[in-house]
Amino acid sequence: MRIQRVLSCSAALFAAALAGSAGAWEPTKSVELIIPAGTGGGADQMARFTQGVVAKHNLMKQSVVPINKSGGAGAEGFLDVKASKGDPHKIVITLSNLFTTPLATGVPFNYRDLTPVAMLALDNFVLWVNSETPYKSPKEYLDTVKKAGPNKFKMGGTGSKQEDQIITVAIEKVLGIKFTYVPFKGGGEVATQLVGKHIDSTVNNPIEAVAQWRGGKLRPLCVFDGSRMPYKNKVTTTMSWNDIPTCKEVGIPTEYVMLRGIFMPAGVSQDVVRFYVELFKKVRGTPEWQKFMEDGAFNQTFMSGKEYADWVANAESLHRELMQEAGFLAVKK
Repeated sequence: MRIQRVLSCSAALFAAALAGSAGAWEPTKSVELIIPAGTGGGADQMARFTQGVVAKHNLMKQSVVPINKSGGAGAEGFLDVKASKGDPHKIVITLSNLFTTPLATGVPFNYRDLTPVAMLALDNFVLWVNSETPYKSPKEYLDTVKKAGPNKFKMGGTGSKQEDQIITVAIEKVLGIKFTYVPFKGGGEVATQLVGKHIDSTVNNPIEAVAQWRGGKLRPLCVFDGSRMPYKNKVTTTMSWNDIPTCKEVGIPTEYVMLRGIFMPAGVSQDVVRFYVELFKKVRGTPEWQKFMEDGAFNQTFMSGKEYADWVANAESLHRELMQEAGFLAVKK
């Protein structure tokens, strides 16, 4: 009789375990991955690379479908996700326009309208020039810009009053120079314009310009981070990412890194959030992801939960300060 009770109890526990496992949430249809930026840029490349990794390693049963919604400096994408409250089959990859677009335009959106999932990495910014120019250091280039006078040199970037222009204004204020800032729809187009000599410099992300650097078309001058990028494998025959000095090392006391993270609509359950956190942990554990991180010279910081939410809140405060200083905040009516 006692043995029967034990067996019955064991069976009940086993059944409960199976029920708990079966009850774990997972997508029941394709998951839309919204990209609030144009094609070819850093966010677009990371989103589509992630899609490929998920599919290759069968990390979930349903497919990931990247969708670009770049209108209004990304507002189109963010407003779509905001309007999809409670939808567990929609995620969005974020960049600094998570903060800059609502601050600069007054569009009715805030990061608090979304559910934070995970920080995938932080992205760097590099000062680039065309490799056919004579500038071998930031000082050589920026001294020439200063000598030429205001608005004689063109700095290309992604969007107006976004991260590229924020960095440009910071350089201008520190060094007492003035560029003509030329906005484009995406980082891929920015790199193409610099290769074609239609602009004089950019502050593109590494991943947006690495192909042109490897091909001998562009030259990196410095990185806007507090320390050098750690990757020491040669990208070109003579240089690695680690060989690029920080801008602080060469007299430009400006630092800026950008969020590459995942959010969801508001109103989703913690079981749903937990699924995606675990999914992206699996993505980050693949050898393809590690190579992608090195090729794009990313800072590989990962966060989720309260740590991520707190980081995002601090990042919004920082962007508000930077944009106020640059005169980019929307005028309240």
